[in-house]
Amino acid sequence: MTTYEVRSVATVVGGHKHVLDDYQGGVQSIIRLHRDFPLETLQGIEEFSHLEVIWCFHLARPEDVVLHARSPRGNPQWPATGTFVHRNHRRPNQLAISKPRLLDVDGRDLLVTDLDAVDGTPLIDVMPYFEPMGPRGPVRQPDWTGEMLDPCYWADASGRPAESEVR
Repeated sequence: MTTYEVRSVATVVGGHKHVLDDYQGGVQSIIRLHRDFPLETLQGIEEFSHLEVIWCFHLARPEDVVLHARSPRGNPQWPATGTFVHRNHRRPNQLAISKPRLLDVDGRDLLVTDLDAVDGTPLIDVMPYFEPMGPRGPVRQPDWTGEMLDPCYWADASGRPAESEVR
């Protein structure tokens, strides 16, 4: 296998303090660009409503990786699916992609909401979301994904839909 060395470009400041499977909505956090990147690397980013962020599950351990089929969240009502069908820290490189809403820019700080990474998370890359580069054609997915995520993933900590939620 080919390996790559990457370095973080930013860190999550504030927001979620604990790793949770649900209740990710309505929490604001800061994406703080590291000082070794000039400010002009963010020039124009304020014109975008959303970002794409690649980040590391930095609190996960290598032994958390699971390379076999299993039911999502251990729920036997959902079908056993392979490692590359899950979107969690049990994947080989323990990486994630999120699409938070950009609220404000202040120097190296990008104020965002709905970033499902915890305080201190290293970010591998930050980029604006380009709608034309989103999925083309109808999106298809099995029913269990909605059963698992729709009721509470983007809800706030009280279980109510987050105010920032716009579908």
